[in-house]
This record gives sequence, C-alpha cells and structure tokens, in this order.
Amino acid sequence: MKHRSRATEQDDLLRPRLVEMIDMRHELVKLSELIDWEWFEREWSGFFPSQEGRPATHPRLVAGLMYLQHVYRLADDAVVARWVENPYFQHFTGETFFQHKPPIHPSSLSRWRDRIGEDGAEWLLTKTIEAGRAAGTVDDASLKRVAVDTTVMEKAISHPTDAKLYEKARQKLVALAREGGLSLRQSYARKSPRLAQQVGRYAHARQFKRMRKALRTLKGYTGRVLRDMRSADRRHPTRGLSGAGP
Repeated sequence: MKHRSRATEQDDLLRPRLVEMIDMRHELVKLSELIDWEWFEREWSGFFPSQEGRPATHPRLVAGLMYLQHVYRLADDAVVARWVENPYFQHFTGETFFQHKPPIHPSSLSRWRDRIGEDGAEWLLTKTIEAGRAAGTVDDASLKRVAVDTTVMEKAISHPTDAKLYEKARQKLVALAREGGLSLRQSYARKSPRLAQQVGRYAHARQFKRMRKALRTLKGYTGRVLRDMRSADRRHPTRGLSGAGP
C-alpha cells in the first residue's frame, strides 16, 4: 500500500542531529537540498494503488539509495551496508539522526525497481539533471553530448585465431585467382569453412590433439590453393598474376 509520511523528529539530548556531525558543504548535502523529494512522494505513490497491506518504504529513501547506487556503483546489499556507516548517505535520504541499523532489506530495492519500471528510473535521472541545472554544474551544452563507458560492455570481437587466419587467407587467395583468371583444381570452399568451425569446437572442448590435427589440415588446404595458383600462373603467364590479365 501507499507509504506513510514521516513523523517530525523531535530533539533528542542523547543523539546529535546529522547536520551537527557533517560538513554542510559536502556535495551530497548540497544535492539533497536541490532535489524535489516531494515530487517522488506524489508520483511514486501511484505505483501502490492498494489500500491494504504493509505500507511501502518512503520514496525519498528508495530514490536516494538508487541514486547512491548509481553514483558509487554499489550493489543492493553494499549500498545498504554503507548507508549504516555513512552519515552523508543518511542525510541524503532524509534522516535526521544517525541510525545504527539498516533502513530496509536490500531485496526491497529490487522490488521497488520492478514496481516503478523504466519510467520511474527515468524520473530519477530527470530530477537529478534538474538539480544539476539549478546548481549550475550542468549546462545545456553538456546534455548534447553523451559519454559512454564501454569498458565492461560485451563486444562482438572476433579474435584472430589460427583457424580464422588460415580460412581468411584461403578466401583471399581464391578471390585473387578469380580476379586473375586462373582456374583452380579445388578451392575447398565447402570443406575449409566447416573445418575452421570444428577447430573452434575442439578448442572449446579442450580436445587439443584433434584441434592441432584439424589445424594442420586447414593449413594444408590454404597451402594447396597457393601452390595451385603458382602452378596455374606458370602455365598461363599472360593471364595470371604476373601478366596484365584480360
């Protein structure tokens, strides 16, 4: 069901307020003052239409934890554990006094992400950008450029293994022979690609004896094509690689 509003914290002589413990010039403190947290309370409450059940976690706490996760690249359990130790994290998420226990179970963050979906995450990004504009740290020109860090992004890279190099060399030789008008006795256009794929399967299965045997055969195919080209070039010097060609 919808969250309940936080009760106003009263002064406690035995517990100092967070604002008395932290540096108010800290970046998280300044950012927390610029973000419209009430907007999250209004908009995210629509994701909990039921009037029954346990009240949802306060939206500012969840939005703050999600932002801290993104900035410091923390997992669900890591950001909750760090929240207990960091007074700036607690102040950013709306706490008044320093807390010694986790505010929520880490699994609650996962359930919140499922509940708000992509739209809710985009709202969090939008409000952060608006806060950056208000602080003067983000300008319109910087929003026109996107910097993407692809360090850990999966890439479709084809590594130059011996089998691929042999097969590529054979294909180049066959294409060169056709361009020079040379007739090859055999191009291995059917056998060679299949054998190159089989070499990869042998390597994946750690069957290295079979892999080396297949590589020798594959190398032999490429060598035969090259020798066949040289022989055909000697037979027809005016048509082949050494001649001008038709």
